[in-house]
Amino acid sequence: MDGPFDLPAVLASAQRKEALTDWGPGKFEGPLRVLLDDYAGADLNAVGVHILRSGIVHSLRMRLRAQEWIRRHPEILDEPVAPPIVVVGMMRSGTTLLQRLLAADPRFVCAYGWEVVEVAPRLDYRFTGVDPRIAISEAREAKSRELAPELFAIHPMYAREAEEEIVFLADAFLSHVPESGAHLPHYRSWLDTQDFTPAYDHLHRMLQFVQWQKHRRGLHGQHWVLKSPAHLGYLDLLRARFPGLHIVHMHRDPRTTIASGASLNATLHAMHADVVDTHRVGAQWLERMGWTNDRAMTTRDGWSDYEDQVTDIGFDDAVADPIGQVARVYDAVGIPLTAEAEGAMRRWLAGRPREAARPPYDLPAYGLRPEQVDERFALYHKRFGQYIEGAAHA
Repeated sequence: MDGPFDLPAVLASAQRKEALTDWGPGKFEGPLRVLLDDYAGADLNAVGVHILRSGIVHSLRMRLRAQEWIRRHPEILDEPVAPPIVVVGMMRSGTTLLQRLLAADPRFVCAYGWEVVEVAPRLDYRFTGVDPRIAISEAREAKSRELAPELFAIHPMYAREAEEEIVFLADAFLSHVPESGAHLPHYRSWLDTQDFTPAYDHLHRMLQFVQWQKHRRGLHGQHWVLKSPAHLGYLDLLRARFPGLHIVHMHRDPRTTIASGASLNATLHAMHADVVDTHRVGAQWLERMGWTNDRAMTTRDGWSDYEDQVTDIGFDDAVADPIGQVARVYDAVGIPLTAEAEGAMRRWLAGRPREAARPPYDLPAYGLRPEQVDERFALYHKRFGQYIEGAAHA
């Protein structure tokens, strides 16, 4: 009898729910098979199995539905994606703040939470009136607040706020998202040897699709504002897929970012399994973030011709003077920071969602010592110490 993570059954479930069969371009079945095989052997409880399988089926449904929209409207693939501004950095380094400030400028475009969660509308939608996906996403947001308050406090996702596009990478099944919520040793190590080009091709395709939808609703912008900590390990692929992009690299003391990331991952693991080895979660997160930052620094070392298209910003500076730091980005990309744009940013700062207090977290809870983190990130401190709070202890 087939298990819940049987590949043919999962594919068939998505096709049955959408009454569609065309997956479109991109060979995603191989990565998906590796992921499903590891899920099948993971120590998941019944709730975890349901959540994770449902998430995969949803990703597949979006792929099917998006492909049908593109079949009906092939002009979608003619949408030019102008060089974006991409905010990168470790989790809790201020990436969300910078993205949402930039996205407040009406000259820019972003993917909102409701667009990320359900990238493809139902096939009978005619782009008139209020998009029904907004209400669906708002209901999902409310349900998350109610049923998973700790998760929402650590990693809130708002339907009407600019959101990171990591979901589009995850939908290609070449992503580090799954390892954040389950112990997947084989998939985790397998990913380190893979070419993520198909994931970035899928991201580009989905941005074209979202942009086409925005145009149908009468919305136009000059540049995308993207954001995801996941891009940090793949800056070379990001640049290859989006030539001319400008990168905003956020920095913060790894002692803080590692503890926060481990806390989020442990919370996700606890949603899917009855027993969570928090020390293993901490060790894996330290390893992953060290690996990610090493790759980012190596890539940037080879960018002698491109460093003027990267703006480095420290978390403390962004919090103390957000408009001033954003102005540095505008100067770097050669776009004037207009009074209208600055006013929109200040209104967003005044009215932005007030998040609940995050649960306390510290390194020892995840089997880590501050000195251990300092040692792993010694080169990072050496290179970016001027942007990092408390860098003197490095």
